[in-house]
Amino acid sequence: MSLIAFDFDGTLSDSEMTVLLGEQLGVADEMADITERAMNDQLSYAESLRSRAELLAGLSEADADDAYSEVVLRPGAADVIDRLREAGHTVAIFTGGFERGVAHALNDAGTEVDHIVANALPIEDGELTGEVTGPLIEGTKDDQLEALAADLGVEMDETVAVGDGANDLPMLEVAGLAVGFEPKPAVEPACDDVVATMAELGDLLESRGVLSAAVDNS
Repeated sequence: MSLIAFDFDGTLSDSEMTVLLGEQLGVADEMADITERAMNDQLSYAESLRSRAELLAGLSEADADDAYSEVVLRPGAADVIDRLREAGHTVAIFTGGFERGVAHALNDAGTEVDHIVANALPIEDGELTGEVTGPLIEGTKDDQLEALAADLGVEMDETVAVGDGANDLPMLEVAGLAVGFEPKPAVEPACDDVVATMAELGDLLESRGVLSAAVDNS
């Protein structure tokens, strides 16, 4: 069976966790400026993430939880995840976002995945410290995909990666099937296929033999 790895922000979800957190402190515009600089290669992803985390110093844990509670999956995402797992595939989420937001969105949608690799915003004395920890700050998603595939005994040409942004490029470039979900212009050339909805992704996975055709019981 296959290993299917999803990005989260911009792919499984159209929520941007750092923006939702930043809105709680009134620093969302500053975060958007940092993100824009990173997109223009003026900052590395790691520098961008650390700079955005610094802006969140002092945010209360309760306000952070309020922000995480706004993180939701795209329409149809839970259905695709459930179909993949029911077919016996391993589903993973690799995100530079934060595990608490991912966990809330999955729980809210009534679904789950087999592996989550995400970052975290440490809390001390009930407030965010302004730091960020985790494997996907300096680490890259191709390493995570290759390591998990090796652990599962899945050949790389049997893996599928779905993402949209520059930090998804490494895993898209090494996966057996690279799918762009409304990918950024710099990302699209690395994609074997491009989709704009979860329904389209389901259809694509059927056409590629990853999923069996859905049965209409109506």
